[in-house]
Amino acid sequence: MNGGFRARHLAIVGMGLMGGSLALAMREHADYITGVDSDARAREFALERAIVDQATDDLRAGVNQADVVVLAAPVGVIVEMLQMRIGSYLRSNTLVIDLGSTKQDIVDAMAALPIGIGAVGGHPMTGKENGGINESDDSLYRNRPFVLCPSRRTTPAARLHALSLVETLGALAIEMDAERHDQIVAGISHLPYLLSATLVATVANQAQDDAAYWELAAGGFRDTSRLAASDVRMMGDILSTNTKAVATLLAQFRMQLAMLETMLIAGDDQRLSDSLQPIRLARKNWARDYEDRT
Repeated sequence: MNGGFRARHLAIVGMGLMGGSLALAMREHADYITGVDSDARAREFALERAIVDQATDDLRAGVNQADVVVLAAPVGVIVEMLQMRIGSYLRSNTLVIDLGSTKQDIVDAMAALPIGIGAVGGHPMTGKENGGINESDDSLYRNRPFVLCPSRRTTPAARLHALSLVETLGALAIEMDAERHDQIVAGISHLPYLLSATLVATVANQAQDDAAYWELAAGGFRDTSRLAASDVRMMGDILSTNTKAVATLLAQFRMQLAMLETMLIAGDDQRLSDSLQPIRLARKNWARDYEDRT
């Protein structure tokens, strides 16, 4: 699990679950780690637990000596940093990689960085139900897909450096363009969140007249509704940067749901069963072939 990666000075902008976990995982592969965050409690926790060597709320001071900068902030914040100021703070030949959940807006914004800065879009497909630096885990990235998307500032050297970082994390590098990435995560991440939220909204509406909906809710509801508990600001930020792809898949979902509804109302039990069987098989095949990566 050692990709030969070495950073003289690693700066991580955003000391939440993702940034803190990356700092822990890279502890033996960076001579010095600086954490940048506006939250004083996150900075204090990172220092107390030796997750970083230095913590600051000053972006310029945090990144201007770094040779590797990881942007672990919300998507909108990453785009703003790339467009407005961070490029003027960086040394030449610095590698910039982000951990944002959508990629097209970020990769486009990377073009604003000065020539000489190597920048690669990144999205590790991992996380926990509860966020925050106190949930940091040095194994969070291990055996999980880590998508890398090229930008106009992705030089051959930057690409290899990013691949080495991912390998050192123990993650599985997958390279693809940003547009394709955003289309895929719309289906496997963003659409599921909206469906989960809609389920909870439907049950909550019914439960206003009958509290037994909550009293009887068990495993099926728990598993299907889990994503509805995601941070609303974070998810709103993600959805606003992937609107077209999500809207397209919502339309396809409505068609699928309408077909099932038609069979159900018509009492066409055999056709309904025949339609559900390949869906069941697709889910079982995914679980068998891809789900268990640990």
